[in-house]
Amino acid sequence: MTELHTEAHARALDAADPLARFRDAFHMPVHAGGEATYFCGNSLGLQPRATRAAVNAELDYWGELAVEGHFKGRLPWMDYHHAVRDALATLVGAHPDEVIAMNTLTVNLHLMMVSFYRPTAARPAILMEAGAFPSDRHAVESQIRFHGFDPRTDLIEVEPDLPGGLFSDEAIAAAIAEHGPRLALVLWPGIQYRTGQAFDLAEVARLGRAQGAAVGFDLAHAVGNLPLALHDSGADFAVWCHYKYLNSGPGALGGAFVHERHARAVLPRFAGWWGHEKATRFEMRPDFVPTPGADGWQLSNPPILALAPLRASLDLFAEAGLPALREKSLKLTGYLEALIDARIGDVLEIVTPRDTARRGAQLSLRVREGRAAGRALFDHLVERGFIGDWREPDVIRISPAPLYNRFLDVQRLVAAIETWRDAR
Repeated sequence: MTELHTEAHARALDAADPLARFRDAFHMPVHAGGEATYFCGNSLGLQPRATRAAVNAELDYWGELAVEGHFKGRLPWMDYHHAVRDALATLVGAHPDEVIAMNTLTVNLHLMMVSFYRPTAARPAILMEAGAFPSDRHAVESQIRFHGFDPRTDLIEVEPDLPGGLFSDEAIAAAIAEHGPRLALVLWPGIQYRTGQAFDLAEVARLGRAQGAAVGFDLAHAVGNLPLALHDSGADFAVWCHYKYLNSGPGALGGAFVHERHARAVLPRFAGWWGHEKATRFEMRPDFVPTPGADGWQLSNPPILALAPLRASLDLFAEAGLPALREKSLKLTGYLEALIDARIGDVLEIVTPRDTARRGAQLSLRVREGRAAGRALFDHLVERGFIGDWREPDVIRISPAPLYNRFLDVQRLVAAIETWRDAR
């Protein structure tokens, strides 16, 4: 083992990290009386210390002001969702009126498909990746059936063509070209949840729209993780969650993007009162006049106690800056990659692309001996306070999050895997 792989070197990297102070802004989970080592921000982010105060402030306003809280207080509830809009727009590379925090990811996906999946007999198909997160597939299949079409012929799943379950750009382009005349919608992930592969979203949008299809993205694993440029990508819509890298709590509100070219378009949609234009909303008219932009897809008034944690987290992102977070993320993940290659490459295969432009914070790892050994290693790590996650059939996902993970965390993880190997 060289000096670069030692705990002392990891500590030196942490001492030089300009973002190291943000770790203290989070509560750390506990294990055996101490801190656990957490690598599961790709599933549920940690709780910011500011979250409790943010929620309690709204509880206080509720107690003191009751219904008047909609119009009084530091952030009146009537427009509270606007308090997160600019920061969200910055994170996803959109204009403020193109984004909205509302509902949850799968609900938002259904709402977007009401507007952007408009199948005909000639164009009934939706194209997505094989092995998509089950919730996306369930939503897509149910939408196809709802419109009277058959998922057996009209759900097109692109199979991975590279080792480890990865997709080449050529395979995606070929599938879109092959099925183009039948495509009503291309739905693609920003990052594939099992492998951690990131995609050229602008190119996917260009290819899909050139075939006459609508294009939408599931950014569950990309938002707050990768630099995004949704407006410039030309996509029609995108959806995401805020409980992973956005640290907004279990079951947190989701987010949605609708490109500005649809801001005033007459589109089919499921309508609700809060999506009605603000100027006449309280006139209680029976006709629905949508608010221009993404706000027009809202159904109900925003849940303030759910928005407060998102605002607390976004304040940290605004302070740290996504470019600096991405720079640290590349270093953390690169350090993990280098240690795996140098010290435990005989144990683990890295499934996630080696090209840093094609991955975020997550490395998906497969134990070379097979599933049984993989589960044994995963259980070994959990027993010692290392929290990653397991995805069937045989992948351990490890995601060093730059807001709160350290280089020391990475070094200790690799040392624990060495201990498991050497004891067998």
